[in-house]
Amino acid sequence: MPTADQLKALLSSHAEGDDAQFFSVAMQIAAAEARQGHGRLAKELRTLIDKAKSRSGVEAATPIPLAKPRGELADLLSVTYPTTKLSDMVLAENVAGRLSRVIREHKAVRSIRSRGLSPRRKLLLIGNPGTGKTLTASALAGELGVPLFVIRLDGLITKFMGETAAKLRLVFDAMNQSRGVYLFDEFDSIGSERGLGNDVGEMRRVVNSFLQMVERDDSDSLVIAATNHIALLDRALFRRFDDIVEFALPDEKQIKTLMQNKLSGTVVQNARWTTLSKTALGLSYADIVRAIEDAIKTVLIDGREAVTQADLAACIEERKSTLAGGGIAK
Repeated sequence: MPTADQLKALLSSHAEGDDAQFFSVAMQIAAAEARQGHGRLAKELRTLIDKAKSRSGVEAATPIPLAKPRGELADLLSVTYPTTKLSDMVLAENVAGRLSRVIREHKAVRSIRSRGLSPRRKLLLIGNPGTGKTLTASALAGELGVPLFVIRLDGLITKFMGETAAKLRLVFDAMNQSRGVYLFDEFDSIGSERGLGNDVGEMRRVVNSFLQMVERDDSDSLVIAATNHIALLDRALFRRFDDIVEFALPDEKQIKTLMQNKLSGTVVQNARWTTLSKTALGLSYADIVRAIEDAIKTVLIDGREAVTQADLAACIEERKSTLAGGGIAK
């Protein structure tokens, strides 16, 4: 069934005579029906849309941002419409399996809720920087065909008593009104252990508020918290999440796959993948991608056609040296 936002967007575009927007929203409804297993209905809707478009001569525009935050929420949430899929990522087998389970449960949400159950909706992602936590939130949104809302901590956290908790309430209210993936990145900023020596009363109230709100939340949105510092989190938070997924640095096999994927559209000469994978051990996915991109840029600057073993090895070593120089080598 169409969401309330989609119905409003349909009526609004029809009233304004905006055919492109009308057809775009209609196609989103058809896609949503297909994801829920209503293949026949989705096909019928697409056929009707194609016929209407051919009569009007209008091509559908880019999907309309139906859930754009407004008012005070605009300072708390940023929204994107990702197209990333899990298949675009290089993940450890156990991580890929757990994320796939989340997607399958959400695609079968009607059946699950009909038995009084709830899909996994609250995930805590932990691991070193650059291991794919934020990209995972994008991939989950892309797989489910919903917007990704990133909670802006600079707008959420204030020094005034009670104000942060009130803003947090607005975010949880939005989860009920607009289905999507809601990402609390750098979650330790608001979920720090209440007993820490540098804790202040306001942050204790924020943690307590989050605990209450996340436990009461029964929306259809997916809530994701990501942190690089699990040791700082309040212990009471862990049992509020349906699953805790740990992201590790890539092993040699994953590094090889990542490099080959990133270089799939590039001419590569004399690459010794096993040697390169061993050299890159200890780097995160993000750092390896940066090293590969640096190698490609080097070739473009030099006017050459192929990336070589030496190019890749030099950029990997340069990346490791940069991180070590900054005191953040793994």
